[in-house]
Amino acid sequence: MRASIIGSLPLCSAHASQPPPLGRVVHDSPVESRRMKQLLPTLALAFLATVCLHPSIAAEKAADPKAQPKPAAAAYSPQVQVFTSMGNFTIELNAERAPLTVANFLAYVDAGHYTNTLIHRAVANFVIQGGGFNTDYTPKSAALKVVNESGNGLSNVRGTVGLARTTDPHGGNAQFFVNLNDNAALDPNATRWGYAVFGRVIDGMDVVDRIGNVATGAHGAIKEETPLKPVVILKIERVAGTSGGSVPKP
Repeated sequence: MRASIIGSLPLCSAHASQPPPLGRVVHDSPVESRRMKQLLPTLALAFLATVCLHPSIAAEKAADPKAQPKPAAAAYSPQVQVFTSMGNFTIELNAERAPLTVANFLAYVDAGHYTNTLIHRAVANFVIQGGGFNTDYTPKSAALKVVNESGNGLSNVRGTVGLARTTDPHGGNAQFFVNLNDNAALDPNATRWGYAVFGRVIDGMDVVDRIGNVATGAHGAIKEETPLKPVVILKIERVAGTSGGSVPKP
């Protein structure tokens, strides 16, 4: 801002030796002529001062800090911790990009739905999945469903958390998965729905990887890819200090 003001000064100074014309003056007497000659330099300086100072006044107004835009408020990003029989990991939820899915997931968290459920699917270099079966391998009821938000711009890359569903695009409820690899095949395209990403693992990815590499097979109603030694979700709970703000209710 100062550079632009200084840069304009030579233009004003260049005209100082040649004041702008003030119009034709009619002299009634030598005394009047002398008075006008005395006034001319004063009037010229006053004119130049007005021209030179005007840009600086505008610049000072532009630099007024009160007129500057305020920074945007931080996005609401609650976190939850997943406690399992093989260790814990933390998920940061993206309520800005997936508000309905996050609200749905947190409703299940707050209701204690995930307590003593299974990580019932583990596929190395693909995903681990949980939230749909009790520890006796019976399906756990989950009434709340949510609209598919897979078109939110978030991709199923390693470490992200997505909502599992049936063949019904809007059939997702409580079951979630963690991507062990970049799984672009789970993203939407022009001809099909994808699987909505609504968070990412920010701590404990080593635990997720260990779960993903356990021995698997069939057990009860689950015909394949379930850990032979049960991996139990002991509980999922919100991380204190990250639950400010609000998200839509599912």
